[in-house]
Amino acid sequence: MQAKGEFEVKRVSQEELDIGGGASVGHSRFDKRFHGPLEATSVVHMLAVMSPVPGSGAYVAIERIEGTLHGRRGSFYAQHNGVMTRGEPSLDLTVVPDSGTGELTGLYGRIAIDITDGKHFYTFDYELGDV
Repeated sequence: MQAKGEFEVKRVSQEELDIGGGASVGHSRFDKRFHGPLEATSVVHMLAVMSPVPGSGAYVAIERIEGTLHGRRGSFYAQHNGVMTRGEPSLDLTVVPDSGTGELTGLYGRIAIDITDGKHFYTFDYELGDV
């Protein structure tokens, strides 16, 4: 199955550390609101590092999403793994196995994020499996 829609995101910086070698590590919190087939809110905790080379870095994050997906109520966790290599991004965003609750028990899948003209869009390819 697939869900596509838009979401808003609000960033709340937590702290930034200088780890030497010209790199810095930062922790951020994001609050999101999803619209469309995924009507939900989420909280993301992200740890990111930027290298001294412009446009290169990486982040990892855990996100808890709660609401409805095509009318099914529950929550689940998603894991982010993002890399930027001299301005070329890649992102792997997957549902944490067996983290679905309520009517989302057994949920698994991947989420793609696109940013166009400052707006955030998601494409969520998922299935509900047996537990």
